[in-house]
Amino acid sequence: MKALELACLLLIIVPQVVLGTHDVYIVTMEGEPVVSYRGGVEGFPATAIDLDEDMDITSEAVTSYSLHLRRYHDKLLDSLLVEGTYEKLYSYHHLINGFAVHMSPLQAEFLRKAPGVKHVERDMKIQKLTTHTPQFLGLPTGVWPTGGGFDRAGEDVVIGFVDSGIYPQHPSFSAHKTDPFGPVPHYKGKCEMDPVTRRSFCNGKIVGAQHFAKAAIAAGAFNPDVDFASPLDGDGHGSHTAAIAAGNNGIPVRMHGHEFGKASGMAPRARIAVYKVLYRLFGGYVSDVVAAIDQAVQDGVDILNLSVGPNSPPTATRTTFLNPFDAALLSAVKAGVFVAQAAGNGGPFPKTLVSFSPWITTVAAGVDDRRYKNHLVLGNGKLLPGLGVSPATHENKSFSLISAADALLGSSATKYSALDCQRPELLNKRKIQGKILLCGYSFNYISGTASIKKVSETARSLGAAGFIVAVENSYPGTKFDPVPVSMPGILITDVSRTKDLIDYYNSSTIRDWAGRATTFQATAAIADGLAPTLYNSAPQVALFSSRGPDVKDFSFQDADVLKPDILAPGNLIWAAWAPNGTDEANYAGEGFAMVSGTSMAAPHIAGIAALIKQKNPKWSPSAIKSALMTTSNTLDKGSHPLRAQQYSTSEIMTLTRATPFDYGSGAVNPKAALDPGLVLDATHQDYITFLCSIPDVEHSEVSNITGSTCSSSSKVQQRPYDLNIPSITISQLRGTQTVKRTVTSVAAEAETYTIMTRMSPEIALEVSPPALTVLPGASREITATLTARSVTGTYSFGEITMKGNRGHLVRIPVVAMGFK
Repeated sequence: MKALELACLLLIIVPQVVLGTHDVYIVTMEGEPVVSYRGGVEGFPATAIDLDEDMDITSEAVTSYSLHLRRYHDKLLDSLLVEGTYEKLYSYHHLINGFAVHMSPLQAEFLRKAPGVKHVERDMKIQKLTTHTPQFLGLPTGVWPTGGGFDRAGEDVVIGFVDSGIYPQHPSFSAHKTDPFGPVPHYKGKCEMDPVTRRSFCNGKIVGAQHFAKAAIAAGAFNPDVDFASPLDGDGHGSHTAAIAAGNNGIPVRMHGHEFGKASGMAPRARIAVYKVLYRLFGGYVSDVVAAIDQAVQDGVDILNLSVGPNSPPTATRTTFLNPFDAALLSAVKAGVFVAQAAGNGGPFPKTLVSFSPWITTVAAGVDDRRYKNHLVLGNGKLLPGLGVSPATHENKSFSLISAADALLGSSATKYSALDCQRPELLNKRKIQGKILLCGYSFNYISGTASIKKVSETARSLGAAGFIVAVENSYPGTKFDPVPVSMPGILITDVSRTKDLIDYYNSSTIRDWAGRATTFQATAAIADGLAPTLYNSAPQVALFSSRGPDVKDFSFQDADVLKPDILAPGNLIWAAWAPNGTDEANYAGEGFAMVSGTSMAAPHIAGIAALIKQKNPKWSPSAIKSALMTTSNTLDKGSHPLRAQQYSTSEIMTLTRATPFDYGSGAVNPKAALDPGLVLDATHQDYITFLCSIPDVEHSEVSNITGSTCSSSSKVQQRPYDLNIPSITISQLRGTQTVKRTVTSVAAEAETYTIMTRMSPEIALEVSPPALTVLPGASREITATLTARSVTGTYSFGEITMKGNRGHLVRIPVVAMGFK
């Protein structure tokens, strides 16, 4: 006993001597969390439940075991570290057993060696992965009527948003002009009060609102004056994603006196639960996110939407799938919660995904059929295409052009970057009045310190007839989006068209001996750009959408998991915005915004998953994911194969034939997903077996992070691609491999399926049996045999198609690379 006391004394004394710089660490402990505890600790009955049961988080068993874990965390820290040298931020007890603590690296090392500690990992930052789409996806006519119409679509399903908060006064979240919202008995989340107004953030539509910032505060990143110590959205991102998934139906999108249509969420009667973890200036921290996820599942959400992700694959574990973030989501799925996560905005380059694990539905961003385009007509007859959601110049007439460079007030203005037209006080109003102001596009627009909105305000204050922003230099990777403005305006993005414009302007402008412009003879007219144009070549994979293949570790080795999983609209999406939001300078002070990102794609899937959950409340998250994937489309509206936006060798955007690494299984088809015929289901134990089968991953690491043990034969009998998911991916196909998949009927009647295959010639793909009949609720197994015919060093793509005699069509994408 004295030896133990001495060891504890040493542990206490050393951190007093050298503490070093403090960081936030996530610590995983031995012992099961609430969601998987099946007894074994004296005095504490089991709390784990089966998937088709609802956990009562207020029960004595859950409450007492949660308190037991929290006290154990506190006792451990008190026994090892000196009071005042560390700060425990969170106790995680529902999905994982552990805690987040602010301490020094030396203290973290001591904690790693302590009895009962499984894993210690330093916190990571996370980032945001930043209408018309209900009609594009066929919801009003094909899906909502099956659930009782838009006024019942998603009824009593709770979607949790782990994001930047919400602006509760927005009409998309109002409870006043809709049928009354009743209580949701299975949801037990709390509502914080606005510290300024002292009013609750909840209203019946919004059923929960909490914020998590302890890690951000400990890291010194949080500024309460800017970031709001409440669920209030100071960014805009969270309000936007919540409205896409669950915003009220039929909300007029009005801006600058023009109505752009009616906005609606995918599931307009679903409830919204807000878990704020993202902040204006710095993003967020994984330990805050894990706390939010733990709380959301404990509260009883049905769906989780994560439009956030890590900045890079985790470095502290041997595989991307084993980290506290993904482990918490695995436990969420075990608890019956469907998880949609944005794929990331690192496209069009390969291996840029920030969502890795097979239990998560990873969503890529598509460009839908609506595009906003405009054009400029020069006085010499040339027509220059551009972007500008704006009215036409007055009576469609032409007006004289004047460059900002020819309207400067004094030579001192040159030091202020006056040419990007952000500061009206630097420009001569008398010269500009009644003319179209020609401005330059600088790096300030990319960095966010300049905006098209500000150009519009500058031009209006100077009495201009309109404005042009012209891109003179190439900015590789820059995404140019049309911006709604209140006056005639256009952005010319093509550098060669800008040269045509400048050449015309210079040749038509008379100057004196000193080079000063004296007469402005160049004229132009800006067309009406308020109405969108609809295209059949949709959807397309958006340029920015992160691409596969999925990676299994920090060295970016390919994983035997297909990612992304599915494609959903994510480009130029109209939805609610927080008027005090700062995420998009062009929408500062506005109530709606049209923005792009896989952040916008994920809530489309979260909302559609809510509709599936409403119809099939007992389905597992993997069954919902399967329904979405196996019924998706690989053809666009024109019946052509999906295409992906890509860069050419000259860094010009082109379209190439898309692959599963761009879109996963395909573009979401909500109507078909409600009635998929067959699903491929996977249990929590299946996911553990998958983790245990990954080469070079120690079984102890799986146990330390997930709390579940591997069987001794996992690596021998199981391969990662044996996981029963609705895709097959083999990153290193040597010779011949057989892969089995189990399909389960969710149809009302027996159905016979004919099975067909399609595969690139480098790989031979055969499936048996060639046909099978599946009874309602029954399961059948199919076997796919893949043989590498040649070694090309590139992936081959194909699919297994199961066509039922009652109209169901099930597709399973197949991806493989032949190896010697």
